[in-house]
Amino acid sequence: MAETAVFDSAVSFSEQALPHSVEAEQSVLGSVLIDPESVTVALEYVKPESFFVEQHRELFRLMVGLFTGAQGGQMDIIVILNEAVREGIFENAAEGKRYLTALAENVPSAENIASYCQIIQEKYCARCLAQIARDLLREVTAGTETAQTLLDSAEQRIYDIRQGRDVRGLIPIKDVMVETYKHLGDISGPDRDRFVGAKTGYVMLDAITGGMNNSDLVILAARPGMGKTSFALNLATNVAKSSGKNIAIYSLEMSMEQLVSRMLSTHALVDSHKLRTGRLNSEEWSRIAASADVLMGMNIFLSEATGITVPKMKAQLRRIKNLGMVVIDYLQLMDAPLKSDNRVLVISDITRNLKLMAKELNVPVLLLSQLNRAVESRPDKHPQLSDLRESGSIEQDADIIMFLYNDFYYNREKSQNPNITECIVAKNRHGETAKINLVWDAQFTRFSTPENETPPPA
Repeated sequence: MAETAVFDSAVSFSEQALPHSVEAEQSVLGSVLIDPESVTVALEYVKPESFFVEQHRELFRLMVGLFTGAQGGQMDIIVILNEAVREGIFENAAEGKRYLTALAENVPSAENIASYCQIIQEKYCARCLAQIARDLLREVTAGTETAQTLLDSAEQRIYDIRQGRDVRGLIPIKDVMVETYKHLGDISGPDRDRFVGAKTGYVMLDAITGGMNNSDLVILAARPGMGKTSFALNLATNVAKSSGKNIAIYSLEMSMEQLVSRMLSTHALVDSHKLRTGRLNSEEWSRIAASADVLMGMNIFLSEATGITVPKMKAQLRRIKNLGMVVIDYLQLMDAPLKSDNRVLVISDITRNLKLMAKELNVPVLLLSQLNRAVESRPDKHPQLSDLRESGSIEQDADIIMFLYNDFYYNREKSQNPNITECIVAKNRHGETAKINLVWDAQFTRFSTPENETPPPA
């Protein structure tokens, strides 16, 4: 009974005792009143729900809506007062005028708005943690969930706070509009390369897909021997170069040493067979050493954990700051918490959770997959969406699906371009589908763009 009493008292937080700073909230609102442009600085730190006092929360939401709307250029204390009275934030104009005037007079300058916002955001995060603690204690005392489930839930909710995510459920469109407006400004500004899809290093592919876009699940599928692992490593290395972000590669088939050996072969232009046998001359050793220095300077993390599940993968990836891309080689070797003899259901569960992971972490996930043997029985060996092995929901969950096809592999006597591999974009949620020619250099496990290929006009 004593333990229950302790838990009960810990759960019953007083709302007024939760961390907050009325003064900081008033200072932010006053800063926007005397300098409407300062709302852009405030939005870098806080959202309407960051405010503790409900009236302040609604006032800030109103100010943001006015600034991003058609009246942005005319926003002043009179416009704000009229809208606030109309929306019921103040009971009457006299009360609103007194309060808004006091807010503006008590702030000497809007220059310190960033400092005020940081105080508000810190208090907001503390309140969110208090809410998580309250929910967790309630769930522990209820005893309906396992300890592991509670740990996963707590870790997820704390991660959401760290990422600044709103976990309230349904969000008003006016709040979403603010984020959309900010994103449009980002991708239209001078630093747009930081906010658009990471460059893959293949100009035609970037022109069609927009690069490796955040929250996308990208499927790369091919029959064995087409070079899908090499292409994935080429993409990962190019994205690491272009974005400067951390890249995570899960290889469930090959060892980490094999992966690095391929990357060295590609970067140093040293025959991959020589790397496997160790028969290198002094000049090749020099190139290997130089390439090793370059690769070690890239933020690439490797894992060879076989049978890994999506929850375990997500727990590891949450701890990587500035994550830019995840590569998984390959789908059919992954495990799933769902235990079923129906492999299609298991694969569908994995792809669904990988799509959710890509969205949650806001990074592109490149997932390699096998194709079934139906390809081999057709006269035309070009892959189709129906050839995805144990397809289930793969086609549904993926944002982009790419196939690799080398005609020389099947028609050695008739094929006129033995080194040309087609990259077939069979599904593209962001635009058109297309076929792209790549030059496959098996000696260096490298794909490159044909010299005569030029991207379409912007």
